Amino acid sequence: MNKKKIINDPVYGFITIPSELIYDLIQHRYFQRLRNIKQLGMTHLVYPGALHTRFHHALGSMHLMEMAIETLRSKGKIITPEEEEAVTIAILLHDIGHGPFSHALEHTIVEGISHEHISTLLMNKLNEELDGKLHTAIEIFNNRYQKNFLYQLVSGQLDMDRMDYLNRDSFFTGVAEGVISFDRIIKMLDVVDDQIVIEEKGIYSIEKFLIARRLMYWQVYLHKTVIAAEQLLVKILERAKHLAMQGKQLFSTPAFRHFLNNSISDSDFMSNPHHLECFAQLDDYDIYTSVKVWADDEDMILSMLCNHLLNRNLYQVEITNEPPLSETINGLQKEAMLKYHIGQDETPYFVFTATIKNNAYRVGDGNINILMKDNSIQDITTASDNSNLGTLAKTVEKYIFCYIKELKHVS
Repeated sequence: MNKKKIINDPVYGFITIPSELIYDLIQHRYFQRLRNIKQLGMTHLVYPGALHTRFHHALGSMHLMEMAIETLRSKGKIITPEEEEAVTIAILLHDIGHGPFSHALEHTIVEGISHEHISTLLMNKLNEELDGKLHTAIEIFNNRYQKNFLYQLVSGQLDMDRMDYLNRDSFFTGVAEGVISFDRIIKMLDVVDDQIVIEEKGIYSIEKFLIARRLMYWQVYLHKTVIAAEQLLVKILERAKHLAMQGKQLFSTPAFRHFLNNSISDSDFMSNPHHLECFAQLDDYDIYTSVKVWADDEDMILSMLCNHLLNRNLYQVEITNEPPLSETINGLQKEAMLKYHIGQDETPYFVFTATIKNNAYRVGDGNINILMKDNSIQDITTASDNSNLGTLAKTVEKYIFCYIKELKHVS
């Protein structure tokens, strides 16, 4: 069978599957599951085109990795065919542990274990099935391989993951501010002292990349209506988990029920393979089908929240630089208690606060290093003459105040 296939990608055009092993990984049910998990969760409720999947994103990241390897080899860097395949597999599988509506699920149903850890567990399972052929890929993914720059291409300030999601998310949302010069950035890649660097003539493309990342966070990932939808789903899952742990039998698919009815810790995932197999069956359809059924549940809070999500009647969200006044919060909580006949402990389903963070560039967390013409290395914030980059390196934290729109509040 010919496994050297090409895929027509709307962002990059034709993508080539570079090896038989990678073809087999793409065909595996663990990877095919990503077709049924949207890359941007609830964002399509704001940007209707944002229906692309983690499957799309993984293939795009793989394509960019191939471009990066080709560039580094052209500059005399030694990357063996085995290392090329391994780093390509590492980026292809980097999101394989994402659950449906990833961050909502991680904060409610599957607590205490990150998608990165689940990715490692699934990669280990695939490695067993494939007689150890993923060993080097797993070493690179976990930053244990001798060539550190390969890890930086998978997980770093300028990794192929970020390069693809900015490109792809801006394409499918239609938010032009997220468009980056990915091809130029990749052409400017080099390696010095086992660290990824960017040639000085690529500095303006990096500036654009960092600004695009910041703008995409405010306009897409942290858009207040996106936050409203994601927080509503979080509260639905919190309520469902609470009821299930009290013994209520809620409709759910077998895989979803496994996590609703049990508290499963990080160590449980390690010790019991059944948890991992159940997780590998979960996708967006498990969650959304349940939400549709729960809309008619006898529990008032669960059914109300589900109906609000299904009808896009989302929370009112206010984003501020200062925390909301406690008397404002208390006033709305009291109104919710009277309006919905609930106790104080149930008011957080209707009125609550949280914080959000936007940090386009974290200095010290795998810096973006610029290779200057005199062969010195400088951090982008030092090398650039753009004074705004220093601002981008600061973490911006804001407060969000969410409440059901039916509750009266004048902001």
